[in-house]
Amino acid sequence: MNALQTFEHYIDGVFSYPTERFESVDPSTEAAWALMPQADAADVDRAVTAAHRAMHEGPWARMTATERGRLLYKLGDLVAENAAEIAKLETRDTGKIIRETKAQIGYVAAYYRYFAGLADKHQGAVVPIDKPDLDVTLRPEPIGVVAAIVPWNSQLFLSAVKLAPALAAGCAVVLKASEDGPAPLLAFAKLVHQAGFPPGVVNILTGFGPECGKALTTHPLVSRIAFTGGPATARHIVRNSAENLAFTTLELGGKSPVVVFNDADLESAANAVVAGIFAASGQSCTAGSRLLVERKVAQPFLKLLADKARAIRIGNPQRMETEMGPLATARQVAHMERTVAASIVQGAECITGGSRPRGLSQGYYVSPTILFSHDTDLPCFREEFFGPVLSATVFDTEEEAVAKANDTVFGLASGVFTTNLARAHRMTAKIHAGIVWVNTYRAVSPMVPFGGYGMSGLGREAGMDSIRDYTRTKSVWINTSDAPIPDPFVMR
Repeated sequence: MNALQTFEHYIDGVFSYPTERFESVDPSTEAAWALMPQADAADVDRAVTAAHRAMHEGPWARMTATERGRLLYKLGDLVAENAAEIAKLETRDTGKIIRETKAQIGYVAAYYRYFAGLADKHQGAVVPIDKPDLDVTLRPEPIGVVAAIVPWNSQLFLSAVKLAPALAAGCAVVLKASEDGPAPLLAFAKLVHQAGFPPGVVNILTGFGPECGKALTTHPLVSRIAFTGGPATARHIVRNSAENLAFTTLELGGKSPVVVFNDADLESAANAVVAGIFAASGQSCTAGSRLLVERKVAQPFLKLLADKARAIRIGNPQRMETEMGPLATARQVAHMERTVAASIVQGAECITGGSRPRGLSQGYYVSPTILFSHDTDLPCFREEFFGPVLSATVFDTEEEAVAKANDTVFGLASGVFTTNLARAHRMTAKIHAGIVWVNTYRAVSPMVPFGGYGMSGLGREAGMDSIRDYTRTKSVWINTSDAPIPDPFVMR
């Protein structure tokens, strides 16, 4: 039996050996392949204390914004150079297919380069004050130690949209990787070290919620929390932040609608729908999991989708020809199976999928699944699967499409497919979601902010203004008069 690969925490510039470890499972085989470090409250305290010290003492506190930018740019180069190696780890630890992890991690480098360029472009202001002989300037200063918490899916990307603006602003960060599939982020720590960031500026660890997550989000030296994950965990984090009053942003789940009108290019729309729900095995916050198709084209469009779903090549995620891999955890499979079964019992029609693929007896594999129902109160329309399940229904009017699109507690992403430009503008104005893609889906850029409405979270990530969320404004008043301040108790 081969020895399991081991990973370490990265705290205060040192790869540290933990007192406890836990096994990580390869989702394609259901076999343990690595031992991960398990952080406790003492590890968290060491990391946060190191980050606080780095912000107030040592070289990071004295660096210019331009120097910070150079380090970020170097980190971006290292990510690009090592994308293939990290992609293999991510695929091994999460089951995400190699063709997607390679492409995504390679593009993550652009986020570090983008914020590297912004590091010395974020400026203060001079206020034209209404009082004579007083100059007032506004100085943006680093908000403090940042607790960044990311899930296992797209973890290099979701880390970059937190880590890059935080470092550009001059903060120090404690980054908690998910206990599910943390290998790529623990390996990423080597690139941080190689880039030359001073000790304590970036700390990376992993562990479980009660021992690690709670200690991090309640720590008195944490001033900022940036979280991506599910609403249930987010509620705990919000409650925890009452202990330190840390400024908190949340990027949560979604039940994103994709609206297809009868005038759309159906082949193009079908490709986008397939990519939106079956890419990454549906394990994406922005997955287009609700399909609303105009009744006139519903039957041929659903047949087209079913044919494309059945043609998806499912198998070993390390092979470049594989188009869909396993889910990341057994509990995700169980959740999906329960919700699909409950929806079918309540009247949903299973057009395709709904079971384990043939020939794959091991691994957390599920077939691409399409459910249809006129009743949108079923669990498949209400609950986030975080798996490859598309729930489809029909509409007759634009008003009905808007109403059904907005009939959810979530509001992260959405898609609209139409060749009617006026309708496209009307729909983008009326859909309650942080992202509206028109005649495309899943497009991202470091220049464009993203975030949700409702239960999809608070705040925005990426884009030029995201640096502001990692600063606080200091108002500086300077008296320019040589005249002494008069005695306030002498009446004149």
